[in-house]
Amino acid sequence: MRYTWLDEYLLAKTGVTKDHKKEWNWIRYQIGGKMFAAVCLNEQNEACYINLKLEPEEGAFLRTQYEDIIPGYYSNKVHWNSVKPDGAVPDDLLKDLLDKSYQLVFGGLSKKKQREILETAG
Repeated sequence: MRYTWLDEYLLAKTGVTKDHKKEWNWIRYQIGGKMFAAVCLNEQNEACYINLKLEPEEGAFLRTQYEDIIPGYYSNKVHWNSVKPDGAVPDDLLKDLLDKSYQLVFGGLSKKKQREILETAG
């Protein structure tokens, strides 16, 4: 995977936890118990996709602009998108998309849960 910075970048975000879902062989990044990004691994434990959540219109648009952004792998294809880990999506764009995914999921949490996360981090 060419995005070697991904794990450190995601874990630096406020309140993010990481686990490995063995049944799917996915490394999941969560905020408030909700997944906002995942690295999907193949049988050799190599990254085959990076899944992230976007507003449906933005995801659909980006799929027309980048051949390495496709509908979400084993995910709701309206809200989730997959980025090929060895593709040509620029690092800055992927960071922006990961930020948006984090904000979307964080924004969907209850106000109480958001406060708890921010207070714990502060």
